[in-house]
Amino acid sequence: MAERIGLIAGNGSFPLLVLDAARAQGFEVIVAAIKEEAFPEIEAHGAAAVHWLSLGELSKLIETFQREGVRRAVMAGQVKHKQIFSSIRPDWKLAKLLLSLGTRNTDSLLGAVAKTLADEGITLENSTAFLEPLLAKSGVLTKREPTAPEKKNIDCGRTVARHLAQYDIGQTVVVAESACVAVEAMEGTDAAIERAGQIMRSLAGDASTLSRELTVVKIAKPNQDMRFDVPVIGVKTVEVMRQAGATCLALDAGKCLLLDGKAVISAADSANITIVAD
Repeated sequence: MAERIGLIAGNGSFPLLVLDAARAQGFEVIVAAIKEEAFPEIEAHGAAAVHWLSLGELSKLIETFQREGVRRAVMAGQVKHKQIFSSIRPDWKLAKLLLSLGTRNTDSLLGAVAKTLADEGITLENSTAFLEPLLAKSGVLTKREPTAPEKKNIDCGRTVARHLAQYDIGQTVVVAESACVAVEAMEGTDAAIERAGQIMRSLAGDASTLSRELTVVKIAKPNQDMRFDVPVIGVKTVEVMRQAGATCLALDAGKCLLLDGKAVISAADSANITIVAD
């Protein structure tokens, strides 16, 4: 009998890719799909079983995995930060966990969930374990290299983003001519980029001293826990950048997933957006 692995599935195509890759490597996959987040099509990807759970049902998650004989699991897919702290109705186990948190940020919450799972005999592993080829390689990934102004923006953005990441505020900053236009918080990367585009459009015509071209910098946290909340870029992010007037995307090599990697690069080339990983 094939080894079983659990998949805690949030939204986006990331969980579908993990499921397909794990099956291709011979695993039976037991999916715990988060009702508020996971895509319905996860039912059609050949999992041994798919169980739909609410975001707050930690006890049910543990009981489901134990009943299915799952001893190893991965988390994949976004769970909106604001949803974690506002939209869920926690069961007694999660409520107890929430009360024990010293800091109410994503890392502390998911770290506590991982510890709770481990205490119940379920080891949470790196969400990228099956997707190593999709991690951004070092260098310029697109046809176009960054211009000198874009490189300056990248340096500025990395400095700001690394300071913010220490406090688990967000992993993305949007920069124009070394001015920080938008910082990601609970709204997520795409919403932060959209907001930056709106800000730039709101500036008064020719009177603005800032270039309209935006650079997006998305980094991993200083001690990025690859079990969860791994930086992810997809085709949608490239499209959001195009609409916002962003021309450059900088990532951390080896710590950011490019979902549908070739499609992301192709979309960026079509939009004349440069993507660089360092």
